[in-house]
This record gives sequence, C-alpha cells and structure tokens, in this order.
Amino acid sequence: MNRLERLINLVAALLQTERPLTAEDLRERVPGYADDKAAFRRAFERDKETLRDLGVPIVVEPVPGTDPPVDGYRVPKEDYYLPDPGLAEDELAALNLAATAVRLDVGSGVEALWKLGGEVAEAGPAPATAFAAALPGAAHLVPLFGAISARRRVSLGYRGRARSLDPHRLSFRNGHWYLSAHDRDAGEDRSYRLDRIESPVEAGEPGTAAPAAARPAGLPSPWELGGEEPVTARLLVDAEQAGWAEGHVGLDAVAERGPDGSVVLEVRVTNRDAFRSFVLGFLDHAEVLGPPELRAELVHWLEGLCRS
Repeated sequence: MNRLERLINLVAALLQTERPLTAEDLRERVPGYADDKAAFRRAFERDKETLRDLGVPIVVEPVPGTDPPVDGYRVPKEDYYLPDPGLAEDELAALNLAATAVRLDVGSGVEALWKLGGEVAEAGPAPATAFAAALPGAAHLVPLFGAISARRRVSLGYRGRARSLDPHRLSFRNGHWYLSAHDRDAGEDRSYRLDRIESPVEAGEPGTAAPAAARPAGLPSPWELGGEEPVTARLLVDAEQAGWAEGHVGLDAVAERGPDGSVVLEVRVTNRDAFRSFVLGFLDHAEVLGPPELRAELVHWLEGLCRS
C-alpha cells in the first residue's frame, strides 16, 4: 500500500468515528502502518503533520473513560466538509472546465489539490512557494461560460467603454483567461483578457448571440498538439452545451445537428489525453461516438478510475 492510500484511510477513520481514537486504535484500524510501535509512531506523526498542512482539521481530545486521560484524535465533520455552495449545472461545468484547463499544483491551493485526489509525497507537501496556479479573471468564468453555452449576447466594461459582444470561446494562455468574441460595435472578432474586464458581465436572452464562424487559423486545439497516430473523433454534445462546443471548436467541426439541438462534432486528435480532458469538461453532456478504439480507451480509463 502506498502512502496516499494510507492517508485516505486515515482521514476516513478520523471522519467516521463518533469518539476520539487513540493512536493504538488507529494503528489497528488503518492499514499500511508497520507493526513495530516506534516505526508506527514516526509514520503517524508525519501523516498527522501532512494532513494538517493539507487543511484537514485533526483535533486532539481526551478519550472518554480513560484514567489517566489518554489523547485521542478525530476530524469534526462540520469543520471538514464544505457547505453546499448551491452551484447550478452550468456553474459546475464551468468549474470543471477551469480544472481541466490548468494544472492545480501544491502550494496555496494544496487543500483543493488534496480533496481533488492529488498525490502527496512521502516527505509531505511542497513549500508554498514551490508552485503556484492563479486564475486571473476567474470571477467572470461562470457568466461567460453560461453565455457561450446558451448563445447569449453579453455586455461588459472593457478599457474604459461599454462593449456589446457575441461570446465565442474561452481559453487559458500564459497565465490568463481570454474571451474570444465578436465586438458588435467594432464589427470584428477580438480577444478580451478576463482580468481586465471592468464591470459585471450582463447576459442577454438565449439565442441573441451569433455563433463563431470557425476557429481562428493558426490556433490548434490542445488535442491536436501531439505526436500520436491521428484519428477523427466523433463527439455528441447535447443541446445544453452545444452552443459552447460550437464556439470552442468552430462551426466547421459540426458534422451533424440533431432535431433536439444537439450536435455531433468531428475533430482530429493526435493527443488523446488532451481530448479526454476536453470531453470530461462537458460532464454528462457529451458522448464519444467513435472511432470505437477511442471510445473504448475512454471507457477503460473511467473504469480504472472507479476501481482505484
């Protein structure tokens, strides 16, 4: 058993208990610790320090009924679990998009990394200055993602004046989020950096924005940046996310349109990992139709994730 599994089992034991558990209780309940008491104590102290560094609120309390008093450990559920933020489906999809667009490394966001399943080295988490992943302008991601998905025209302030835009796609480049959109006043397509938006994003009614004509030339998609054997992937996207999908890949990738508003996209894939991230960004709103080997690879990966 590796250390990550042991830490997960330790957190589970500390969360599920209704009374504080002694170190000896934990040695018996949590697999992966050595039988030697001295070796167990060293490993247990390291694990406690690591979990606390990761933001897990381990408390030390006297175990009821012990004389002399013996210290026990537990994790209060009310301090560990996040309250339900009440996110809508499009907001959850936007959050998933952000997570697949950048790599979340340890550092100031280490608690999020842990809860998303990030690995922890035997020596503990890296220093806070070792890595950083910032999302400038991320406050505008949710309304813009929703606007792209529903083809809503948006109004916002940018560089000292109001803009009326048909939003097409979001991208993350060189540490910044960008919106590609058609500026209706200027009559041309432009790119806007999200952290320079000067006002809240106001979205119009669904269907008020014109879709993107095609993906800009010279900007390959992530799934095209690889040396693997090229395949043409067919991806079914339901009506709820079809607008965002078209804006992201361009109308030239739309192979079919369903009567319910869904679309089938055809894209050239030479980087299967990047394509998988793109697909998972749609959550349950998309399905890989083919080719069969690409669909089978994704199913196999998801099944392995469920078993791990």
